[in-house]
Amino acid sequence: MTACKLLRQVSASSRGYGLNRESGKLRHRNLPLLLLQAREHVISRFRPILNAHGITEQQWRIVRALIDTGPLEPREIGELCRISSPSLAGVLSRMEELGYIKRKRLDHDQRRVRVSLAPRSRALAARMAPQIEATYRDIETVIGAEFSTRFYRALDELIGALSIRAPNAAADE
Repeated sequence: MTACKLLRQVSASSRGYGLNRESGKLRHRNLPLLLLQAREHVISRFRPILNAHGITEQQWRIVRALIDTGPLEPREIGELCRISSPSLAGVLSRMEELGYIKRKRLDHDQRRVRVSLAPRSRALAARMAPQIEATYRDIETVIGAEFSTRFYRALDELIGALSIRAPNAAADE
């Protein structure tokens, strides 16, 4: 069952809104909390690798995003990595100081900047890659390859569906 079908089914089975009269509880499970708990269980497997290489979770999200997409503007990085603009400004400054990123003004609009990976962060990612990939294999061993594939698909569908139906909210971090 896809994420969207599951959400529709849960919504359809919950008659009305608000608290359940018998239990006093909300009718829906706490999806944001469940997603945060799942995130913590996943990131806890990667955190030792990040710590061993001296890179923060936010910095790694940015490096990984730039590896996957290529150069981006800070606004795009914030949206993709779910980092608020004020936090992102500090993180990017620190990453530039460390030699992880390069910033370049756009020729056609000097107000805009494009952020790209510096050779140092590419080398760091290459050093980390065997451990990162081993961790993904370990997770897949625990949850199963089929579940992993379905879960990625469901997450993609959930993100796509909810980003279409709701205005883009500001990042909380």
